[in-house]
Amino acid sequence: MSTAKEPLHTLVVGCLVRNANDEILLIRHQKRGWEIPQGRVEEGENLIEALHREVREEAGIEIEMGPLAAVWSKVTAPPAVICTFLGCYLSGDLAPTGDSTEARWITPDKAVEEVSNKVMKDRLEVLLNFHGTVNYRSYTLKPYQVLLEQDLN
Repeated sequence: MSTAKEPLHTLVVGCLVRNANDEILLIRHQKRGWEIPQGRVEEGENLIEALHREVREEAGIEIEMGPLAAVWSKVTAPPAVICTFLGCYLSGDLAPTGDSTEARWITPDKAVEEVSNKVMKDRLEVLLNFHGTVNYRSYTLKPYQVLLEQDLN
């Protein structure tokens, strides 16, 4: 019998939300700066519930969830799997809480300029370039390096 510990991964959801003006939602995280709404899936919660909760908590709005667009696998400690979706604004006024200090609608081009964290910028660009096929990437941090990139059919 092996005494090795089972690997533990944090499961995270994120969403690129667009409004009727084709602007995207960015939130300002306390530590990482501007990014898309995202966060951990809590124990007993499914991906869909977690996605809606995270957007509601970080931006104060309701969304219609769209397709899964990309899956990220962070292989450095602490390991995480990040499922990122596309979504559309449904209702509510921007009202950030929790880890976000600000939320705003911004054009896609300006959003890429505003996001300074390398991981978050890469994630945003992948989501903005979604063309119907889920993108998979595994990566490390310190330094940020994409180890594998593959479209999933």
